[in-house]
Order: sequence, then C-alpha cells, then structure tokens
Amino acid sequence: MFYTNVTRIKHFFILGFPELSLEYYGPVSALLFVLFMSIAVGNIFILVFVKCERSLHKPTYLIFCHLALTDLAFGTVTLPKIISKYWFGDSIISFYGCFAQMYFVHFLGAAHSFILMVMALDRFIAICAPLRYTVLFTNTTVSVLCGISWLMPISWMVGVVIDALTLPFCNSNIIVQCYCDHIAITALGCENVREVQVVAFGFAMFCLLLPLGFIVLSYFVIILAVTRISSSEGRIKTLSTCMPQLLITFLFYMPRCFVYLANNVGFTFSVPVRIVVVMMYSLLPAAVNPVIYCFKTKDIKENLKKKFFIRKINISIKPG
Repeated sequence: MFYTNVTRIKHFFILGFPELSLEYYGPVSALLFVLFMSIAVGNIFILVFVKCERSLHKPTYLIFCHLALTDLAFGTVTLPKIISKYWFGDSIISFYGCFAQMYFVHFLGAAHSFILMVMALDRFIAICAPLRYTVLFTNTTVSVLCGISWLMPISWMVGVVIDALTLPFCNSNIIVQCYCDHIAITALGCENVREVQVVAFGFAMFCLLLPLGFIVLSYFVIILAVTRISSSEGRIKTLSTCMPQLLITFLFYMPRCFVYLANNVGFTFSVPVRIVVVMMYSLLPAAVNPVIYCFKTKDIKENLKKKFFIRKINISIKPG
C-alpha cells in the first residue's frame, strides 16, 4: 500500500528496474548476486593480500586498500537490498533505513573521490620529485591523508541527510532507483524540494570537482615531466607506473561527468536507462578495480606470480 499522508509514511518501496518482466527477476537477481560476490571477494582479497605481504606495505598499496574498502562498503550497502527484492520479493525498506542507506551511499562516494586525489598526489610526487618521495610520502602520510578523506564527508553528509529529513513527504513512497539516494528520496517531497536539492548538489560538485581538478592538474604536470625524459624507454616505463591509477580514476569520474554533461546540454535518459547507467557506473568499477590492482600493478603481479610458482613447485615435487 502506498501512503500519501505526510504523517503515515513509515516505509519506502524500492522500485528497482522499471518495467522489468517477472520472468527476468531470477536472472537479474542472480546477476546482481554474482556482481556482489565479485566485489566482496575481489576487494577482500586485495585487503588481505596487501596486509599479509610485507613487501607491499608501501604508500601506493595502502591507498589501494582504502579504495578497496570504499568499494567493498559501497557494494555491501547497496546490493543486498535490491538482490532481496528480485530474489525474495522484498521491496520494502524502513523510512530511517532508507535515509541511512542514502547517507552511506553519498559518504562512501565522497570518500572514494578524495582518496583518488591522494592517489594522484602519490604519483605526482613519485614522478616529479622521485628523490624526495620516500621522505615526503610515507605510510604515515598516506594514513593521515586517507583518514582526512574519510573524515571530511562525515559531517557534510550528516547535514545533507538532516536537511532531507526536514522535507514533508506526501507525493509517494516509491523510490525510483535500485537503492536510496538523495535525488530519489527528495523527489518525493512536496515542499522546499528545490532548495534541499541545490544544497546537496553543491556538496556533490565540491566532492567531485575539487578532487577531479587536482587530479587533472597533477597528471598534466606529470605528462610535462615525462616529456623531459630523454629516452623513449624511460618515458614508457614512467608512464606505465601511472596506468593502474589512470584506469581507476577514469572508471570513477568519466561516466559521472558524461551523465552530468548530458543532462546539462538537454540530453535526457529514460528512467529505466538512467537507472541501469547509474548502477553500472556505481558498481562495475568496484568489481573491476581489484583486477586492475592485480594485473596492472607490477609489485602485486610479481608477488602473485611468486606465490603461484612456489605452490606449483610444491605440488610438483610431492611424491606419488
């Protein structure tokens, strides 16, 4: 039952993918479950592997661990509920549960964005000031910067959630999305919606554009520094150390910038397409990033090869 009286809304209804036929509920829930397991297994593996390998206790890999933690947390916050909708028909989320989910969705996104800025700083110092890298960018420095990246959005997002809670909800209780986010929730308000959305949009742009601006500037200076290297082999080798970071940054920012830009120039997606696009750019990078860490990062790849090679030797020399 959908309530329209302001005082009676105690639950929200997660719509998920609109117009999805009942016959596809099983395959969609299975696909989402596989995605969730990929995110969980991949990012837990990165966290455990870096923790256990002392040779990986370096600033770059500590940053990867913080990114893996945000990806793991985001998948855990968003996917179980939508999986239960299509698997068990459980579309209901409590009023305050929805706001709690919204808080973590935007908090984790903001933290991830600022940690990407720390990652760009890591590459900037490593390439532009290599002789001072070990002094300027220690594990302690990374821990402090990443800690700030986690702490800064906490108070901001509390303010955003409290601001949204002040809205009277009288239009509907249907969340037109696969999880509770600010736009989906505030769209259900019936007064002062525009003011609340503008404030939240300002915070979102700050969390998105400030790190992105720093990242673009950092890599611009890095490219200038690389062009000054005399040998082509040296240039390629130096740029290759940035490839994992560039791929991770591209996967996070480019789809978001494309959607925002498309909306601003008047190109609008249909509701079903918009929901699919948001799900893809929100969750696919979380599943792909561990693969990038493993196969595009030299130290992790070499450690994995050693582990596999040693295990292969041990198996081959077993008697019988």
